[in-house]
Amino acid sequence: MTEADALAALSSISSETRLRILKTLVAAGPDGLTAGEIAVLVGATPSRASFHLANMAEAGLLTSSRQSRQISYRVDFSAMGALIRYLLEDCCNNNDTVRACCQPAGKC
Repeated sequence: MTEADALAALSSISSETRLRILKTLVAAGPDGLTAGEIAVLVGATPSRASFHLANMAEAGLLTSSRQSRQISYRVDFSAMGALIRYLLEDCCNNNDTVRACCQPAGKC
């Protein structure tokens, strides 16, 4: 992942609604959800949800597929992993304290 990719991905989740969308889609797993379902679950209007979803897809964090008139969205788990890896390895230089905080029982 390049610095530009990381900045685009981080920017795309830098709002409350977009972070809620990401959490909702992670919980939905590989099957994802339709844009309408996402809008209801995050408490956004359909047009607002579509705007945010398009931004997140543009940043590479989501994939989409169209079935008839509905668009379904999924988290690109490889892209999410690459972002986390970039933050941990490149930005934090594999700092032992940061790595310890990433463990389930880690203490910072």
